Amino acid sequence: MVKMNGSQILLECLKREGTTTVFGYPGGAVLPLYDAIPEFPEIHHVLVRHEQSAAHMADGFARATGEVGVCLATSGPGATNLVTGIATSFLDSTPMVAITGNVARTLLGKDGFQEADSTGITQPITKHNYLVMRAEDIAMTVREAFHIASSGRPGPVHIDIPKDVLQEEVEFIWPEKINLRGYKPNTKGHTGMIRRAAEAISTAKKPLIISGHGIKWGNAQAELVALAEKANIPVITTFLGIGGFPETHQLSYGWLGMHGMYHANMAADEADVVIGIGMRFDDRAMGRFSDFNPDATIVHIDIDPAEIGKNLPTAIPVVGDVKQVLPEITEIIPTGDNKPWLSWIEKVAEEHPSLEVRETRRLIPQYIIRSLYEETNGQATITTGVGQHQMWAGQHYFYNDPRQLISSGGLGTMGFELPAAIGAQIAKPDAEIWAICGDAGFQMTLQELAVCIDERAPVKIAIMNNAYLGMVRQWQELFYDDNYVSVAVTQPDFSKIAEAYGIKAIKVETKADVLPAIAEAREFDGPVLIDFHVDQEENVWPMVPAGAALRETIEIPEKELIR
Repeated sequence: MVKMNGSQILLECLKREGTTTVFGYPGGAVLPLYDAIPEFPEIHHVLVRHEQSAAHMADGFARATGEVGVCLATSGPGATNLVTGIATSFLDSTPMVAITGNVARTLLGKDGFQEADSTGITQPITKHNYLVMRAEDIAMTVREAFHIASSGRPGPVHIDIPKDVLQEEVEFIWPEKINLRGYKPNTKGHTGMIRRAAEAISTAKKPLIISGHGIKWGNAQAELVALAEKANIPVITTFLGIGGFPETHQLSYGWLGMHGMYHANMAADEADVVIGIGMRFDDRAMGRFSDFNPDATIVHIDIDPAEIGKNLPTAIPVVGDVKQVLPEITEIIPTGDNKPWLSWIEKVAEEHPSLEVRETRRLIPQYIIRSLYEETNGQATITTGVGQHQMWAGQHYFYNDPRQLISSGGLGTMGFELPAAIGAQIAKPDAEIWAICGDAGFQMTLQELAVCIDERAPVKIAIMNNAYLGMVRQWQELFYDDNYVSVAVTQPDFSKIAEAYGIKAIKVETKADVLPAIAEAREFDGPVLIDFHVDQEENVWPMVPAGAALRETIEIPEKELIR
């Protein structure tokens, strides 16, 4: 038996769980923990400039690697600043352990300085959370937290530890085994349901796979490809599912939803069997629920039983791990043909092109992102914030790797892109990471430019600067009679801000300067910010208006084609 204080126990447990990086910000309640960090050189602490970014960096780290991301903050405002990042992780099923300090046990519930009910605040946005009241409970808590965060449907787990518990000295006992009663994620699909799913797929005339984020977290890209190829089934994805099925594969037909491909939306509305795999059938993907393809037989394969039938009636539910379930279905289905169905989709795609970058002398974001795809040979990892730039990054860069696109989906968090890119870059120091940013969202977390310098993280930052809250402006134009209210943004000179942090900056205002700027950024060994001054009123098309059905997808209007 070895005696340690609570801080040492916590760090020893993180080390044993394989944690190499912790993103955090110090404060009074966690000073005992920071005091012990130098004793654990295996763990690298990244000093963020705002706690929200600590959670986003841990999130980006996790999405880039598939491992559990770890973030750390002090009590009160430190903990509450983590909330947006934890909620982002929760809605996108990212495995994360968020650790916070709290006031001493004697002050809990007495409104002590920098006290907040962190566990009460985070309960709705975590998979589980803990308030650790004894140092001897820290080791088991950490073991359980990592297990819960990474098993079943992944998600964030919060651990809150009072300051005096971090100081308390006890014997350290590493729990070799854990047994969580009531928590046994079902990984093996029901044999009868698997057979029914296989039968539905085998007899379908127009089967369609909709692949979601679960393929990435389940590491099941190869299993998905094997199923699609054997049955010759077209595959579309959700936005977060992009890359789960290689987008250059002949059976890939893009992604569906509010700004998905026209032919993908029409295929979803026309299919006779829809196979949803590792996805939630959420509103942004499916449009108006009451009018989503009412004649289709829905097969839903997901590890989370709570998602089955939540939004759409499911004829054949298969609860289980996609990596286990898909090979079982593939094994028993016959080789498929589906040529008439594939030809139908291809004809729709040909008649209604969604991905063309139209010729124009104006500098439009689609041209920039397509140029970036071509210059990087489709090999870069892309992070985005939320808004128009996010949709263009999904449409005009093509992803073959499941972990190539890192973006906030369910919560739609502006400012996610830069810290997530830093987290991904630290996780994969040799990877080429591009943060595609909106000019408004970038300002929410731009202070993390300092971390790029501290960590020598060679992140490339591409700002689509239209001096508007672009997506909000688009909605005001289309649905509120051009009544632009609080969307015109007075922008700083982003080049000067970057230079103030010691970061190389490039300003681009013409189409001719795009390729040279991308090449210059790629050649530079360090972080680079490119401020692209793009057309102010360019809109994202296609578009399914909020509350509309997929069949009501609007294509780019003629007046915009000729702008």
